[in-house]
Amino acid sequence: MQAFMMRSTRIILLGAVIWLAGGAANAAPAPKALVGLDAYIGRVLNGFQVPGLALAVVKDDSVVLEKGYGVREVGHREPVDANTLFAIASNTKAFTSTALAILVDAHKLDWSDRVIDHLPWFAMSDAYVTREMTIRDLLVHRSGLGEGAGDLLFTPATLYSAEELVRRLRYVPLRGGFRDTYAYDNVLYAVAGQVIEHVSGQSWTDFVREHIFEPVGMKDTKATLHEIPAGANVATGHVLAEHAHLQAVPMAALDSDLPAGGVYSTAHDMAKWVRVHLNEGKLPDNAQGGRLFSYRRQWEMWSMVTPMPIADPPGPALAPITPALLGYGLGWVLSSQRGLRIVSHTGGWAGQVSTVFLVPDMHLGIVILTNQEVPAAFRSILWRIIDGFQNVTPTDWAAIYLQLAKAHGGAADDEWTRHVAARDANTVPSLPLARYAGTYRDPWYGDVSLTLDAGRLVMKFSKTPRLVGDLEHWQHDTFLVRWRERALNADAFVTFSLTPDGAVDAVSMQAASGNTDFSYDFQDLRLKPVH
Repeated sequence: MQAFMMRSTRIILLGAVIWLAGGAANAAPAPKALVGLDAYIGRVLNGFQVPGLALAVVKDDSVVLEKGYGVREVGHREPVDANTLFAIASNTKAFTSTALAILVDAHKLDWSDRVIDHLPWFAMSDAYVTREMTIRDLLVHRSGLGEGAGDLLFTPATLYSAEELVRRLRYVPLRGGFRDTYAYDNVLYAVAGQVIEHVSGQSWTDFVREHIFEPVGMKDTKATLHEIPAGANVATGHVLAEHAHLQAVPMAALDSDLPAGGVYSTAHDMAKWVRVHLNEGKLPDNAQGGRLFSYRRQWEMWSMVTPMPIADPPGPALAPITPALLGYGLGWVLSSQRGLRIVSHTGGWAGQVSTVFLVPDMHLGIVILTNQEVPAAFRSILWRIIDGFQNVTPTDWAAIYLQLAKAHGGAADDEWTRHVAARDANTVPSLPLARYAGTYRDPWYGDVSLTLDAGRLVMKFSKTPRLVGDLEHWQHDTFLVRWRERALNADAFVTFSLTPDGAVDAVSMQAASGNTDFSYDFQDLRLKPVH
């Protein structure tokens, strides 16, 4: 899917030459730690087929690098610069937690307040969880929801409003224990946005604009795609579609869950944001108000609440940067890597991925915004910069990640090969195609229709205009839906269960590839015929 939040960490091997452009936003010479970085970034863009990126580096409260590389859209020559707008996606979560911190400082709420104290109509699928869910719980991914649960309520862009999304949470099934284990979600940030609106009397967009963007001086940052004027300096997202074709992705608004990932920003503005957090909430000297939030709120946001599992590195070359400690705070990922205390987040939406990476003890902040869905590219650059500031011999991270991408791509191919090998292509559906047609309803998503058109079943998600696909028979009563918008990269198996009398009883879905983003939570749908 075009999930905007923590996109799945797949690494895609890409390989075409990209025209490079862009210039530094400041004329000051780069510090020794950044010598040779331009040539290295050019190699990363070429190797991973990333059309463009913007980079900002803050050290000791000074912006030591702001620069754009490459182009805003493949096939066009408009360059990326430090003022190019990118979708920062899940890096928005830190803005939402900061908005709540500002309200805590103002004594308008507390992290331990129950959600129902502010939103009496709020409900989860379990009465105990509904009663005990706190403001803190909304931010730390331990609610009992499965990974990405409910994401189809807002992505790809849906017709649901933010309040409708939150009200439908009462039907989304829990997969784990409350406050038990980590499972990344986005929908609870929509709840946090509703709390901010109820407590402040302002919309989430107005609140973050007035209380965060303006005091920090983020003049070009937008709370939603709708605020970006036509012809603006904005990057177009890209995905690697079928046959390794780099395809531009239409810009899509995230209207129903802006607090989880709606912000568009620039490297220049994000450098200001990084400075405020590295300065523990202090605003720049020329800003009004002195502080955006108190030191105590900074400590709370950067305190680990939910431990996160640490996976074995995919290869020995990544062992030195494998976290020794990993967890989630309030809108931030907290880790210890290579002896460094790190506060970070990533984001992905509409063909773009990004990272904000803070090393408080070094007073170092790095922002990398890219317009292609390949996290390995920004990781290759990130750790090259860290090498420089730690004054160690630089590792060729680009070569390492490219090699791992080859292995990962092979594993994905193997998975599909297993599906193909298990298929019995000689089977036929149990029913005539017309008897599979109809309207099916899921308790939390709503209606999905199947119509017979020119001898083929067509699937349409009622509230998601981009989810329209054609069903191809796979085997028995399982079909493969191929979405007409191929850039979605989210084809899925559709399996019909029949009653003893030969009528359709239920429909289940499952992503056809392990590379499908977790926000396509097809597996959580419980579709039943509407009679």
